[in-house]
Amino acid sequence: MSNGDDEETPAEDESDSATEAITEEDLTERLDDAEAALEAAETEADLDAIEADLDEIETDIEAADLPEPDDEDEQSPAEALDERLSELRDELESQRGPYASEAIEAVESAAETITDTRWTDTGEDEVIAAVATFAAEIEETLDASIETDVSSLAATDEVLSSAVDAIEAADLDADEDTETIASLLEATGTLEDDLEAAEEWDDLETREQLQAQGFYDILGHYKDYPPEWSALKEYESRGNVEMILLALESFQSDFMERHCLEALERMGKRAATDEAIETMLQRANKRDKPAIRILGKMGAEDAVETLVEYVDEDSNPALQKVTFKALGEIGDASATQPLADKLVMDNGNVRPHAARALGLIGDTRAIDPLADTLRTDENDNVRASAAWALRQIGTKRALERVVDLESDSAFIVDTEIQKATEELNAAAASA
Repeated sequence: MSNGDDEETPAEDESDSATEAITEEDLTERLDDAEAALEAAETEADLDAIEADLDEIETDIEAADLPEPDDEDEQSPAEALDERLSELRDELESQRGPYASEAIEAVESAAETITDTRWTDTGEDEVIAAVATFAAEIEETLDASIETDVSSLAATDEVLSSAVDAIEAADLDADEDTETIASLLEATGTLEDDLEAAEEWDDLETREQLQAQGFYDILGHYKDYPPEWSALKEYESRGNVEMILLALESFQSDFMERHCLEALERMGKRAATDEAIETMLQRANKRDKPAIRILGKMGAEDAVETLVEYVDEDSNPALQKVTFKALGEIGDASATQPLADKLVMDNGNVRPHAARALGLIGDTRAIDPLADTLRTDENDNVRASAAWALRQIGTKRALERVVDLESDSAFIVDTEIQKATEELNAAAASA
């Protein structure tokens, strides 16, 4: 006759056996399958099924008895699997939608903004016009009749509420009505921008200050609202960096800040005054990516020391990409070695940016590391970028290192080889 302990032992053994059966190879294969399914997914139902699979995989990763690395600084199999699982979850979420609920939330938020903001007389007219335009777009998009009588600021709430009702009644499906939902989101985005641009009482003090500094003197007839935007466009066309910086400093508005920064980026080297570079450097010191892009377009050599500090920010690939490009556009050779060191970094999505930055700089010291990358890197995009960079350097030795490869199985790499061959032959013919 068995005692209680004897009866529990088989169940415990069975549980232990099931846990031990979960291997790193099995989990990796299941993640591979999930990734392939994610690439092929076409419907929300597909994504729901994949999400359920990922939930099961997460449970099994937690239950699995995976080995620990001998080196404590080395990433464990469990950590690597968790990291990949997290990336797949992020990708899954990015593929979902768009949803009608997002448009509804945006409309409700716009209604709150209108109610909570104190508008000037001009601002009220701008808000009423924005809501009327929005209502007409919703009627056309949904082919539905909604309240469109925006005779006063108070009436906007009823109009927006009617728009929400119409969107809900349409019962839009994320798979079947993608274009309609996208149109709704575009309309709500325009409404948000228009409300951001409308004149508030809080803007008056700033505008009075700008008026005293002559910011509006440039305006005659203008069609864009707010008038600051019209003035900004005119100052950009005339290359008046001082006034653009004045607007950037003065307006506490995401709308105007975005347009000021975009103006400076478009102006590029025309905007590279000492004051502008210093202003962008202050932002770049806070890892502000738009400011880093602008410094690159400016060709601001004063920014190189700051930007080089971000080259090794492997935990922030988005920052690395914008930094690499900016350093390439600036073209200072002091960035060559730090960038060359990143040709062997783990992230295959960032390595191409390092290669291209070296090509833009054009320092011949980069020829050997780029040639090694071209010869040995397993990533097609990285090899193609290395070949492109060697062509940008353009010396006989640089072109020869590309041509020496003769051919490549990847079309994008082989195309660079053919271009290098033509350039080398042309140089020989003209010698």
